[in-house]
Amino acid sequence: MAEPLFRVEGLNAFYGSAHVLDDVSFELRDERPVAIIGRNGMGKTTLCAAIINLSPPRTTGSIRFRGEELVGWPSYKIAKRGIGYVPQGRRLFPSLTVEEHLRMVSGRNGGSSGWTTQRVYELFPRLAERKRNGGAQLSGGEQQMLAIARALLLNPKLLIMDEPSEGLAPTVVEQLIETCKKLEQEGVAILLIEQNLGVATSLADRQLVMVAGRIAAETTATQILNDPDAQRRYLGVEPLAED
Repeated sequence: MAEPLFRVEGLNAFYGSAHVLDDVSFELRDERPVAIIGRNGMGKTTLCAAIINLSPPRTTGSIRFRGEELVGWPSYKIAKRGIGYVPQGRRLFPSLTVEEHLRMVSGRNGGSSGWTTQRVYELFPRLAERKRNGGAQLSGGEQQMLAIARALLLNPKLLIMDEPSEGLAPTVVEQLIETCKKLEQEGVAILLIEQNLGVATSLADRQLVMVAGRIAAETTATQILNDPDAQRRYLGVEPLAED
């Protein structure tokens, strides 16, 4: 069988004596989005930190991307290899303008073909209108656009998005979903980390449920939308009916 695009195998993560991730294993074999869902505090953001090696926990196990082992790589090499990251909370520089954020990243992609500042402005026209505004002057939706644009300028093959809908108005969430669908059409694989079941099931058919640092179940969007007990058990929410 061909090597999957991305594979996590037997991943454990520790902060001091706290065992946060417990033998996490999953893989992405194609460019279809995959969602990891779960309540707050289940280890989803720690999983992102372990993959990207940002503020990293101590880890054991394997993380392979396009056949290469990434454990122990510095974050910048992981990004250059083709993994983009949109962190929870956006993590923008308040004093830098939109244009400065993008220029800072575009100067590091080696002038390669693919995503350029002009292309991300075409994807997010609102950013073009606000390019002279600082990060702190942007709305939540605009900040999320900028966080995604910043990641795209590194021309990722895989985009990891941690709670991208957090704090956004429903109309902005709909725009976010449409943007992710466009990226899928562009050939960008998406690993979506989400607590919002509506967003997760709108973007990904394959749903991995994280509970207490483990992948406790694998299901589909249709199955979990039609299973009120699973919604309560895994997410602590009232059933979300399918449209």
